[in-house]
Amino acid sequence: MQIKKNTVVSIIYELLDSSGNTLEKSDSSISYLHGGYDGIFPMVEEKLHNMEKDYTCSILMEPENTFGEYNKKLVRSELRSSFPPDLIIGMQFEGGKEGSSNNLIYTVTSITKDEVIVDGNHKLAGMTLRFNCTVTDVRPATKEELSHGHVHGLHDQEH
Repeated sequence: MQIKKNTVVSIIYELLDSSGNTLEKSDSSISYLHGGYDGIFPMVEEKLHNMEKDYTCSILMEPENTFGEYNKKLVRSELRSSFPPDLIIGMQFEGGKEGSSNNLIYTVTSITKDEVIVDGNHKLAGMTLRFNCTVTDVRPATKEELSHGHVHGLHDQEH
């Protein structure tokens, strides 16, 4: 079966940085709904379109095609008193401008007695990435998957 709009595509993948270091690797197949549902990088979806099971590819993606350029304006200094006492580096918080529905996930990168530095950039922002994958399965999407815009697992459990 060919990969077309409204098919469920299963892949195994590896994501590498520009030096060839593995950043992420699937231990088993992951699945996404093909056809513009934002379940995978658009460049990957484009490369897989019309392909079939066992197709393998390697795609070099610049930051604008993945997590965007690193934006220094998304690094903020906040008062330490605004955070819980058990705060540690690496914790994440949702935040944004008051009244805006466009919130970001901020990661704590530094803590002092008076100040906390948080970064709203994705951890892979600004990086050129290589996405290697192999298609392990292709099937038609169910009516429920199409109406929800994402893949369901066994017995529709993947919500």
